[in-house]
Amino acid sequence: MIARSRPWVGDVATAVVVLVAELAGVHYYGPHLREVSIAVVAAALMLARRRHPIVVAALVGVLYLVGTQPPRYDAPVSAMVIALYAVGRHTPAPVSIATAATVVVGGWFVHGMSWTATQPAMSLALALTPALPVAAGHIVRLSTELSERRSQQIAENAVREERRRIARELHDVIAHHVSVVGLYMGVARRTIPNDPERAQLALLTGEDTARRAMTEMRRLLDVLRTDGEPIENQADVGVARLGALVEESGNATLEVTGPAVELPTTVDHAVYRIVQEALTNTRKHAGGARTRVRLAYLPDLVEVEVDDDGRSRTGVVRPGFGLAGMAERVSLCGGELRAGPSPEGGFTVHARIPLPEKT
Repeated sequence: MIARSRPWVGDVATAVVVLVAELAGVHYYGPHLREVSIAVVAAALMLARRRHPIVVAALVGVLYLVGTQPPRYDAPVSAMVIALYAVGRHTPAPVSIATAATVVVGGWFVHGMSWTATQPAMSLALALTPALPVAAGHIVRLSTELSERRSQQIAENAVREERRRIARELHDVIAHHVSVVGLYMGVARRTIPNDPERAQLALLTGEDTARRAMTEMRRLLDVLRTDGEPIENQADVGVARLGALVEESGNATLEVTGPAVELPTTVDHAVYRIVQEALTNTRKHAGGARTRVRLAYLPDLVEVEVDDDGRSRTGVVRPGFGLAGMAERVSLCGGELRAGPSPEGGFTVHARIPLPEKT
């Protein structure tokens, strides 16, 4: 994890290993200025092998050629192997293949190899040996890319699943609003002759309900339709249920600031799901940690934050299913989400969702 989050640590460690390995050979044969210089320069080049693999491999190759010259033989073999591995690991396939072929041909001439008719397999194996580090690096590169693509596909599947879940909620939202509109239209139709004021109030309420339904439909216009899955009831989802949700978690507190306002259904559901998923992640990754849930009603937005005091997670935080779902919900509501380790320790999920202007 440290090497991924701080690549320079791995570079320095590799340079130290190369320096020690090369100086060990120098000590065995006796110290000499040329060998010590080759070891130091080869180790220093390891620091740039990720950013400039071809240049580093070429320079190490020059050092290798100098080290093979008489009267003493002390070529930087370890540096050469690592440099060739870096070429395979950090360059495209055509470049890696060309480099491997160049190294094989160059090694053949540098070491004065000859084709042995009696042992062709051994001759071929010796000739192709320099290409093995390049091949190993390229295999690791392909494996890493495949793993990243698999992780990306998992995240995309999580987003699609979350969209289907939102679509199921949308079904309940629209069904509720349409039924309310129909109810008030019926009341208005029956009361117009005898009670015009009541009929007007019913029409205004129905109009407001229809307007809110259209607003929520526009926000979820890009949500994928449900693919035949059974529709789930979302009646118990919303800010009104946060107190019970926090109490059920067992080790969390809820703080509400600002005058409460009626939230659009999509925002109401999003806030609830954010808190629910954050509490679930805390129980999963930081069992026993205390959690603080803060809900703030601001003039033009609602803010929710879930903060735990568990042990800080080091390294790069990779988005999982829950975080992907949170981000999707907040994005569809026009808000922004931040999630990551807290400076004081623990993990924080913070979302800000704008509220529509009142008309």
